[in-house]
Parts: sequence; C-alpha cells; structure tokens
Amino acid sequence: MKKTKALAMQMGLIRKRAVVNNFQKPSVRKLDQHYSFLLIIDFESTCWENRNYRTQEIIEFPAVLLNTSNGKIESEFHYYVQPQEQPTLSAFCKQLTGITQEQVDEGIPLSLCLAKFTYWIENLEREKNIMFVKSEYVPKGVNAATIVTWSDWDLNVCLLNEARRKQIRTPYQLNSWIDLRLAYKVFYQRKPNGLNGALEDVGIIFKGRQHSGLDDSRNTAALAWRMIRDGYKVEVTKSLRGVR
Repeated sequence: MKKTKALAMQMGLIRKRAVVNNFQKPSVRKLDQHYSFLLIIDFESTCWENRNYRTQEIIEFPAVLLNTSNGKIESEFHYYVQPQEQPTLSAFCKQLTGITQEQVDEGIPLSLCLAKFTYWIENLEREKNIMFVKSEYVPKGVNAATIVTWSDWDLNVCLLNEARRKQIRTPYQLNSWIDLRLAYKVFYQRKPNGLNGALEDVGIIFKGRQHSGLDDSRNTAALAWRMIRDGYKVEVTKSLRGVR
C-alpha cells in the first residue's frame, strides 16, 4: 500500500487530484462587491493562419451584462461588423470563429456599431441606475459597473488600434476594465490554459462554440460569477491611462 501511494505521489496523481478537488469544492465565500454589474466583452477579429503581421479588424462585437449579486445575465448586445481594410475573411478565420463571409458582408461598420453600443449602454445606465467607474467612488444609491475581458487584447490592442486608424471615438466606459485572465491567475495562484482550461479547472463546462464572441462572453461571465462565489473581490486591473 505504501509503495502504491509513493508511486502515485511520484507520478503527481495525488497532488493533481487534490488541486481539482480544491477548485470544485462548494463555494461559500461570496463577498459584498463594490461592482454591482460587470459588462463582459470578447471581440472576434480578422486573422490569418500564417501569422504574418496584418492589421486586424473587429468582425464580431458582443457584450453581456452580469449581475454580481445573483450571477444572472440581464442584457446582451451583439453585432457582426464589416471589415473595411481587408473585407474578405481568410479560410482560417472562418474556420476558427465560425463567422461567414455573408455575416460580415451584411454587418455594420465599426463606427455604427460603437454608436449602437453607446446607445445600448446609456439605456442600461438609466434603466438599472448604473455608473461605469474605475475608482471606489460612486454616488450613494447608484450601482457601480465596470468592463471585463479575457486578457487586455480586446480593448488595449484590437479596439484601440483600429479606432485610431479609422479615427473613431470610443465610449468612455471602455477606458478601464478587468483582465479576468490576470485576475484568475492571481486569485487561484494558477496559470490558466486559455478560457476553456480555466473553466475546466473550476468544474464548468464550456457552453456553445469556442471563438464565438458571444459564446466566449457568456462563458467568461460564468467564470467571473464562479470566482465571485469563491471569494474573488472584483477590482479594475487596467486603464488606458495605465495600470491601477
């Protein structure tokens, strides 16, 4: 018996099982949160298999609003976006994202999409008494909200660069956000193997299609809710003016 246990420990089997059990134990540490709502965004963009540098353009713009008190998604925003610099999708991009040429051809320009997004988000602010803030200050009786992405790429690279090239103004609500990949790594003390790997580690099965922007957003919301239930204190990690 001792030899069997020693061999298992040498192979890492016992240690691995202990980690999985730790992630899957019942969640009892949910904290009061400064942020009442999280707006999760996950863009899809033009891409190519050869990985040579080319300017990327957003082709799918999704967002889902998560209530941090109950884990429910209360509103969704979703549009396909026309790429204008390189309007023809690569075969690699279509296979990876599941987005068709017809969907982007029938989509809307990024400038119009951002205008619609701003209108949607301003309606949410009025209807749910929300204020998007990056600091601890929020007027009494107002629900604080912030943006969540899986890594800084969506807002700090993809949208920022495209908006600058096309001279498009972006809404102020997108000026600060939470990098949930970084937050996950710090909170669980474990480097995630992508979004799907992070979900698996906490016992959540990915729902939908990977690299679908809307499905990725919904699954990122599920992960954020699980982290909150496990005791994660939601805090902004990044701002266009620098890291907080």
